Order: sequence, then structure tokens, then C-alpha cells
Amino acid sequence: MTQEAATTAELLTAAKEALEAYHDVHVDDDGALTFRHSEVPCAVQAMQLAEGLTVLSLTCVVAWDLPQDDKLAQSAAERAGQGLFGTLGVVRTERGMDVTLRYAFPAQGMAASPLGTLLMLVVSTASQLRAELIGEAAPNEQ
Repeated sequence: MTQEAATTAELLTAAKEALEAYHDVHVDDDGALTFRHSEVPCAVQAMQLAEGLTVLSLTCVVAWDLPQDDKLAQSAAERAGQGLFGTLGVVRTERGMDVTLRYAFPAQGMAASPLGTLLMLVVSTASQLRAELIGEAAPNEQ
């Protein structure tokens, strides 16, 4: 095993232990961690960007197949500018709009408690955004 592989594996193990205080965590075949926070599916991956800089990348699928609505897209864009933890993305597909929240941060050496707190801040934001966007989309579906 290379040093890079060992470092990323160690970081994913730490993230798994931190998340297990809150969620059932699954390890995928590629080593990524997956879990659900409320109705939001999330995935955590680790990567070494440069020697000595290993990061965790958390992706949450906030909502999918939302109506193609410019007001809803604008609302999501406004929220993106308000967030402290993560980058909100809106992708238009043939079935509607999909919204993701992504956050990457250097996590090597973090203890389980602060690592868990940071991860939960991000996924809690994703769940709150989901509830708000679904609530805004609901009147449009009637």
C-alpha cells in the first residue's frame, strides 16, 4: 500500500468513526463512506491533493427532480451565497433540477469529536436546505 493510500484510508476510518456517533455508515467498494441524514443521501471521500494535504470531500444530494422553476433556482443560488459550510450546486436535467451541497476540507489529524461536529454542520445544512426547497417547490406542483 502506498503512503497516499494509507493516509486516505486512515482519514476515512477517522471519518467513519466520527459519523457512526450519528448515523449508520456504509463503506462502498471504492472505500467511500455513504450514509443518510434525514432524507439526504451523503458520501464522503478522501484524497491527497498534495504531499501533506489530504482532504475529506463530503457530497450531499439535497434534492432531485425539482420542477424547472427560475424562482426556485434563484432561491437556491441565494442560499449558496449564504452558506458557510459548502458549495451549493444546481444542475438542470431533463427530469428537473438537482441540488447538491459539497464541502472539502483538510482533516488530517482532527480528533473524532471535532471531525464529527464539522461533518454534522454540513449535513444539517443540507437537510435544512432540502426542507426549504421541497417546501418552495410544493406549491408549484399543485
